[in-house]
Amino acid sequence: MSENRQEKIINMFNDISSTYDRANRVLSFGVDTIWRKKACDMAYNIYGDKSLDLIVDVACGTGDMIDYWQKRAEKNSINIKSIKGIDPSSGMLEVAKQKLPSVEFIEAGAENMPLEDGIADIMSISYGIRNVVDREAGLAEFNRVLKKGGLFVILEFSKNEDGGFIPSIRDFYMKNILPVLGGLISKNKDAYTYLPDSIDGFLTQQKLTAELDKAGFDMVYLKGFSMNISSLFIAKKR
Repeated sequence: MSENRQEKIINMFNDISSTYDRANRVLSFGVDTIWRKKACDMAYNIYGDKSLDLIVDVACGTGDMIDYWQKRAEKNSINIKSIKGIDPSSGMLEVAKQKLPSVEFIEAGAENMPLEDGIADIMSISYGIRNVVDREAGLAEFNRVLKKGGLFVILEFSKNEDGGFIPSIRDFYMKNILPVLGGLISKNKDAYTYLPDSIDGFLTQQKLTAELDKAGFDMVYLKGFSMNISSLFIAKKR
């Protein structure tokens, strides 16, 4: 059952890969670029070193986050020896390779990464952790690949459990307007109906923090952006 669900998710991303970047910019009004920059800057600041051996971005999609890791490293005078992108969607990786030809991309899922133990300084996953069907196995893999003291950076849409006027506006946009706009841009309304549904079915900040603790991570930074539409988690491998 879980394999069938994962296959459906991969096929969905293959189908929308050519329009994915444009849809992201339109549907987030460009705010997602600010969230990504803040995530990179905060992680670099917390990690503290000016030279990193390896950053791995998982569920890298079209390479957006990798592009920001590179640009913010230059901005912060940080040398990165190697960056790798991992994603199970061949369609997404085709776009990523065209955008970032110097980066190594690997077609694989988060639960089974073809990387050695303890080699990454920083690992990230942006708006993809809720699509990892076997999340326990995925978190164990992140822990395995990271160096001791390495950082695990997660950007993810937040599940809304609070009532009120502003959260209700956000939910109305996500459930009624976003699928229509996303469908117009991508010609795949089902994919952008899946997005709000997958957020509703995901964890709260507190529950994801508990899962990270169980997987061998200590939370060092947690912040919600834009009325808690998006959350940034930075955890350190014990």
